[in-house]
Amino acid sequence: MVTKPLEATPFRFLQLVADPHRWALLQELARSDRRVGELCDLVGKPQNLVSYHLGALRSGGLIASRRSTYDGRDTYYRVDLARCGEMLADAGVALHPGLRTTPQPVVPVKRRRPPRVLFLCTGNSARSQMAEALLEHMSDYTIEARSAGSNPKPLHSDAIRVMAERGIDIADHQSKHLSTFTQTRFDQVITLCDKVKEVCPTLPGQPTNSHWSIADPSIGAENTYPLFVRTANELEQRIRFLIAQINDTTGSHTRRTT
Repeated sequence: MVTKPLEATPFRFLQLVADPHRWALLQELARSDRRVGELCDLVGKPQNLVSYHLGALRSGGLIASRRSTYDGRDTYYRVDLARCGEMLADAGVALHPGLRTTPQPVVPVKRRRPPRVLFLCTGNSARSQMAEALLEHMSDYTIEARSAGSNPKPLHSDAIRVMAERGIDIADHQSKHLSTFTQTRFDQVITLCDKVKEVCPTLPGQPTNSHWSIADPSIGAENTYPLFVRTANELEQRIRFLIAQINDTTGSHTRRTT
């Protein structure tokens, strides 16, 4: 019976290595080339089960076998670590471009304007202002960011404080109503609170819409500063992946149109 080769897709790769028996075999083969009998002893499983899983791993291109040059009756199995690494990396990138393990080459991109992102929350006094400042700072100002709220309130002092601790001055920022940007074209609109998600207007240019459900750090504690620190940390992590996503999308679009 001929086993069909495994499709080289991230999902099939993860399916293949998720089996505990196959994972144990890969771990042993990563240490040393082995014969079937040796593998049976090491993983404590019968030969028919070990042979079955070795066949599945070989069909996926993760392991290979060769006859022993000493005793032609023996077969040694070895793992292709380079292919395992490539497929594992591909699986990460398939989930999100920010999980890329190797840096992409920097290629000059001709753009008519920088990518533009709008952050929305209710008061535009904390989360969205911090996200706006972080995105521009972390992207080295190669991405334009704006923010607004459905019910604008004055900028919170702790938002100013936590941004200043990150070397970003937002003390002169003003809160804005989301109607300010109803005629502005954005590539992506990100709502940061569940309430404003329900009242987000339709903006021109068909931007990508995303929602980050982040609690308002100005509510729920007498001392809100630790909540603002936590919010800033979460935004930094999310924005790091957002930048990778924007760069990957922009790069893909450029490659298709050039």
